[in-house]
Amino acid sequence: MPLTFYILGVLYYLVGIMSTNLITVIGLCAAFCTTFSFLPQAIQTIKTKDTSGISLSMYSLFAFGTLLWFTYGLLSVNLPVSIANGITLVFAGIILVYKMRYK
Repeated sequence: MPLTFYILGVLYYLVGIMSTNLITVIGLCAAFCTTFSFLPQAIQTIKTKDTSGISLSMYSLFAFGTLLWFTYGLLSVNLPVSIANGITLVFAGIILVYKMRYK
């Protein structure tokens, strides 16, 4: 049996015995890290109004994808996905507004 199948089996077993609360805590911690990684960019953009290094098409697509993830989180009643993407959508929206306003 290849090592990858063994590792996947162990992970599957561990997830099976974890409580739902622990899985939610892990999801919330991951959401916190990935969401608040946008905060420095948003602050920098607000302070300097410099968006020259930001692609409008990329950020528009990113914001739309984040909106879809937020909607998915709400519809599937997934708290970490909803919270993370809702906050990220606000940060991305701020940066998008600045990008369009201060070209």
